Amino acid sequence: MFKRCLKAGIWVLLMAVGAGAGAQQETDDSRPEAQSEIERGPVISQFRENWILGELRSLRQDMMEYRNDMNRIVTDRELEVADKAMGYATNTVTYFFYLIAGAASILALVGWSTIRDLKDNIRVYAEKEMSRLTVEYESRLADLEQELRRKSRTITENQEEIERTNEIHSLWLKATKETSYKEKIELYDRILELRPDDPEALAWKADAALELGEQRWALSLCDRVLEVDEDNAHALYQRACAWAGLGETENALRDLRQAVAISEALRQHARAEEMFVPLREMERFQELVGRAEDDETPL
Repeated sequence: MFKRCLKAGIWVLLMAVGAGAGAQQETDDSRPEAQSEIERGPVISQFRENWILGELRSLRQDMMEYRNDMNRIVTDRELEVADKAMGYATNTVTYFFYLIAGAASILALVGWSTIRDLKDNIRVYAEKEMSRLTVEYESRLADLEQELRRKSRTITENQEEIERTNEIHSLWLKATKETSYKEKIELYDRILELRPDDPEALAWKADAALELGEQRWALSLCDRVLEVDEDNAHALYQRACAWAGLGETENALRDLRQAVAISEALRQHARAEEMFVPLREMERFQELVGRAEDDETPL
């Protein structure tokens, strides 16, 4: 703004000087020597030059005074803003101090007993909550431990069952390869030790007892099997053989009829069974098992 005002003042002075020079030129055009002066350029008088310099000096002084006034106004405004900021900060700190003092006064009026009671209540609540969580997690851990024990017991039982099954399987293989019936009975006894009341082991043990001529023993073993599985065709067949060996024809035919009704394959075995030799001539036995000629395929 200062430079703009200075330029405006200089422009006014130049316009005034130009106007004076024009007037002087118009008055001097009638003189003969005017032509030579025009060619040399305008001539400014001493008075006019002093007046212009005075005006420039006064204009410069005004500009300096204007700049000083502006600097003073800006400085006053900055000091005013800083003063307001300091006052705001001071008031804020004072109000905050009053707030803290008021809160401290309220706590002092209420008393430290209230704070102590609040602390005790918080401690009691925390202890109750911790006790509840402890009981809950102990219950969960107990359930989890019980479940783990049950699963561990199940896994152990399954492992034992697998080992028992493998051992029984090996005993069955040995029994099928054994030619001595006494040894077979010993193997069946070992199977029964591992799996008591096994129907198949009891039935095959009865078969070995029949081969040794122990019909009563075989009969007892077959009864044990039929108590567990009354439709066991193998046990019925072995009991029929035992009854036939003891001369109990009716009982033998009754058990043989049930065995053949359950398993048709036993009909052919009955025709070649040595224990049924006393029954082969009986018509009911022949009707039950059929004749050997019935198995021959006609040409």
